[in-house]
Amino acid sequence: MRRLPFLFIVLVLFSCSASKNYNPNKKYSKEELQQDYSLLRHILEKKHPSLYWYTPKDSMDYYFDQGYKAITDSMTELQFGWKILAPITSVIHCGHTSFSMSKGWNKFIKNKRIPSFPLFLKVWKDTMMVTGNLNRNDSAIKPGDFITSINGLKSTDMISLMFDYMAEDGYTENVNYIRLSNSFPYFHRNVFGLYKNYYVDYTDSNGVEKSALLPYYAPPSDTVKKETKERKREERKMTHRQKIENIRSLEYDSSFALMTVNGFSKGHLSHFFRKSFRDLRQQKAEKLIIDLRANGGGDINKSVLLTKFLRNAPFKVADTAYSISKNFNPYTGRISSGWLNNIVLLFATHKKKDGNYHFGYWERHFFRVKRKNHFNGNVYILTNGLTFSASALFCNAVKDQPNIILAGEETGGGWYGNSGIMIPNITLQNTKLKVRLPFFRLVQYHHIATKGIGIMPDIYIGPNWRDILNGVDTKLEVVKKMIEDEK
Repeated sequence: MRRLPFLFIVLVLFSCSASKNYNPNKKYSKEELQQDYSLLRHILEKKHPSLYWYTPKDSMDYYFDQGYKAITDSMTELQFGWKILAPITSVIHCGHTSFSMSKGWNKFIKNKRIPSFPLFLKVWKDTMMVTGNLNRNDSAIKPGDFITSINGLKSTDMISLMFDYMAEDGYTENVNYIRLSNSFPYFHRNVFGLYKNYYVDYTDSNGVEKSALLPYYAPPSDTVKKETKERKREERKMTHRQKIENIRSLEYDSSFALMTVNGFSKGHLSHFFRKSFRDLRQQKAEKLIIDLRANGGGDINKSVLLTKFLRNAPFKVADTAYSISKNFNPYTGRISSGWLNNIVLLFATHKKKDGNYHFGYWERHFFRVKRKNHFNGNVYILTNGLTFSASALFCNAVKDQPNIILAGEETGGGWYGNSGIMIPNITLQNTKLKVRLPFFRLVQYHHIATKGIGIMPDIYIGPNWRDILNGVDTKLEVVKKMIEDEK
């Protein structure tokens, strides 16, 4: 079993495509990497409000020291990001604290297909089921087969190791299962490296144990160019309305309305919510399904607006919302929109006796519900691990109201609270890698959970492997059946 160099993909296939100003193969010296790492540590220790929320200071100090010691030689940007930064941000257990590649890398890699492990997998608990094969002519392993090990590493151990490179709120690992399911080749390549061949043990759909030797996937350059042209052509064909409806939409069935909200940032949501609830009243809709399974959060004010149309009583967002510092100094120059954020913080926060700088608006303000076009029928909210940040705040605000049911899986956003509100990027001096820095700790109002878990659904609806293979939306179909049974 031959392991290929970590940047084999770049050296062999794409080095000629690198821009004049960016070289993905550039190695940064040990001293440069240590400088970047030390800068990141200092900023996190001085500015991160929840650095020790889940990991005690003595343990966090140990992890920081081990990460520094692991810088023993020069590395590329990609190596430094995945070998050093990903593990250290993971142990913070903050879903808003994660690293990303530099602007140069992102520009370089755009529209490129990269060699990788060939199989796409649906991952949940200790299960890894094949859903696709990038090597289209390889018929050894088929969709519906279950992977038990790759290169001798059992599926349970592999999942656990890959989770060590992913950010999450507390211990809400549900979001990581979805990340692996969406991009298993990407994560496997960056965590374990690229191999010429993969020894895979699996059981087929009949339960028969088998083994196979799979070559890595190497996309032909002409295929990449063709797919890029096709994708651009499809994007040009999409109307503005179609693009907006990919973010949010409202559809009607004979017995219910389905509202999909895939984020709380884009899509002219204020107008959409007001128009939608007026339309629901005019249509005399009595059953409403709200799909938040792709809603990673965004503007808290937009999630508050949605809550106003559904809650039966005034509500608050936060018990507490505070930072541990009044501004980003002396690191303002390394923070995105640093000076502007400092001005906002000057007027938005106030130091209290506990020594922290509180965002009083979120702590004090009770929001009134909408009387006009308020929805009083039964509401079913679909959740999963990607239901995160502001969408988790929404779920907490409406949970346990008699006419509202959360259905699906545990949210990825923390129930007790999370760190966010203001989330600029730290840009490291030498590698230009970025790390997100949430500036406020927010403890949710009227939460009933201890910290570390997501918001639990009232009705659990987990993955069904047969439905996955047949393209059936299990969660939506279960809720539709519930609505039919209520007639």
